[in-house]
Amino acid sequence: MRLVCSWDPETKRQSAEWRDFDEPRPEKGQGALKVMHMIFFDMNGVILRWPVPIGTTINAQYYKKVLQDKLRPAIRKKRPGLLESGILFHHDNAPVHTARAVTDVLAGYKWELLEHPRYSPDLAPCDFHLFPKMKENLRGQRFETEEDIIQATKVAIKNLDKCSYVTAFKDWLQRIEKCANNGGCYVE
Repeated sequence: MRLVCSWDPETKRQSAEWRDFDEPRPEKGQGALKVMHMIFFDMNGVILRWPVPIGTTINAQYYKKVLQDKLRPAIRKKRPGLLESGILFHHDNAPVHTARAVTDVLAGYKWELLEHPRYSPDLAPCDFHLFPKMKENLRGQRFETEEDIIQATKVAIKNLDKCSYVTAFKDWLQRIEKCANNGGCYVE
């Protein structure tokens, strides 16, 4: 899950623009308007991009509902046969992901849940690969509405090179190996 903001300056210098005396100060840092996105992908690309409605609390029940009502149908539509052949599912160990309601639904689907080592936030492919790449396409743009952010995120994901998804999983495997060789912690 990742927040996409209405303004994310390309550089620190961008947030320190010159202005006339009567002009409002430029925004420093990220804009106030934000849209959380849940993005599920495999080596072939994005399966589901789900913008979380503003004001929604992402708890275990909400995440479970997204898995059931959005992700599972998206897999059936975009990757026919994958549900029958078996799914290896990975997400980090955030409390929402490890809640009993979520683990029960994944067990019911017979999806194999890949363990995420404790204290290793750098092992989620979304965090170290997908979101930084996506952010490159969004940085420096200003968005006026939530819909503008949602559409720009959609375009940014479409602009990602198809090979980048394969690279994300290759990098992930290397990071997992490095973590295993360092006693369960990822060290960069």
